[in-house]
Amino acid sequence: MRHDLSGVSWRKSTFSGDSSCVEFAPISDGNVAVRDSKNPDLGSLIFTRTEIDAMLQGAKAGEFDDLAR
Repeated sequence: MRHDLSGVSWRKSTFSGDSSCVEFAPISDGNVAVRDSKNPDLGSLIFTRTEIDAMLQGAKAGEFDDLAR
């Protein structure tokens, strides 16, 4: 399914500074679009709110700490 993302408001973590990061945008069907901020024209992945919640809970719990730095 294609989503029209032309009018969405992308946002990224304030912790990313000027470096590349992923950006998130809520979309009209209630899901969340995710894209690479340094390559926004490559497309986006679409996730449900439940999937985003699971990822954020895991990040808050430190489950992905080994992937950083």
